[in-house]
Amino acid sequence: MLRSLAAFLLLTAAASADTADGDALKAMTWDQITEEARGGTVNWFMWGGADTINAYVSGYIADRLKAEYDIALNRVPISDAADIVNQVLTEKEAGVTDKGAVDLIWINGENFSSMKQGGLAFCGYTALLPNDALVNWQSPAIANDFGVPVDGCDVPWNTVQFAFATDSDKVAQPPADMAALLDWIKANPGRFTYPAPPDFTGSAFLRHVFIHAAGGPDSLLGPFDQAKFDETAAKTWAILNEIEPFLWREGKTYPTTVTQLNELFANGEVAFTFNYDPAQFGLAVDAGTYPATTRSFGLSDGTIGNTNYTLIPFNSPNKAAAMVLENLLLSGDAQLEKAKTEVWGAAPAIEIDRTAPQVQAGFAAIKAHPSVIPAAELAKAALPELQADWLTAIEKGWAEHVGN
Repeated sequence: MLRSLAAFLLLTAAASADTADGDALKAMTWDQITEEARGGTVNWFMWGGADTINAYVSGYIADRLKAEYDIALNRVPISDAADIVNQVLTEKEAGVTDKGAVDLIWINGENFSSMKQGGLAFCGYTALLPNDALVNWQSPAIANDFGVPVDGCDVPWNTVQFAFATDSDKVAQPPADMAALLDWIKANPGRFTYPAPPDFTGSAFLRHVFIHAAGGPDSLLGPFDQAKFDETAAKTWAILNEIEPFLWREGKTYPTTVTQLNELFANGEVAFTFNYDPAQFGLAVDAGTYPATTRSFGLSDGTIGNTNYTLIPFNSPNKAAAMVLENLLLSGDAQLEKAKTEVWGAAPAIEIDRTAPQVQAGFAAIKAHPSVIPAAELAKAALPELQADWLTAIEKGWAEHVGN
């Protein structure tokens, strides 16, 4: 009888691992949180379109998480974070408050705004993570996600800035600014295209044209302004409709994802590709997908930069394990590993001078890839992200006035 009771208690304890609710977790010490997480699983839903990123997460991160904390990492590849936002929202509407399917999401922008405004995010815990001390929360680019205050609702993972790439053997002098790029498109029919929004990268290209049409970002910062949107949107649709006949396949169709755009570039069908993460160009060269003469570049009138984050949904049943994973992702060693050009080449979301001396030395030893424009050079002309309401309106307007 006693042995049966003991077995029952052991089974119950195993079944209820990492079931403390959010308020209880926020009252714990970090040691208590890591003990609560031990033996658990994290279901991390994240974009799965880059083999190098997938390998880093499923290899280096998963191995360390298991070895150091006995936590299993289940990486769930997705193509659009908006689908997962809708999944969490559906769970909330169905009354699923503590047994959701998602423990962590790689997220930013309008998807973060939707989750925060909809009460779908677990908030107010980030200061508990020991490696939170490595984050510069005084930086507006960190403390605000697409203009929306983070308020302890997600944790930074990478910083990125949009860049273009071309084969320097075919385009020796790439366009210097957006106006020159638009002229180049019309002078070189069929050699340029962009993914159709709501693809994340295609939407970013669209915002660059929108900012160009506005004469710069200053008038677009802050809350959504319908009058300013209408004025700028009319100019934007005119620009995009003017270049449409000169696009790949005469603009009769668009790639649906940035992966398809990358394939067109790799095959030589278009002269340019672009990405929020310029490190991807170097990795593609090393993999033999892009020619060695690939070179990336920014624009003199700026390209958009932002920070991306990880977020724990309000109804994650494995919050403690997700917090331990977030803390590992923020660590100096993990940020250094993904910054290595042969691993990923991702720019860190932490202050390097706050890390241990050996980590600082590791960052200093990283050699830039010849195909990847240095982040410091890109940062000289960085554009801010617009708030989420602007993004939604721009994507909807494109579908009605251009994509149709």
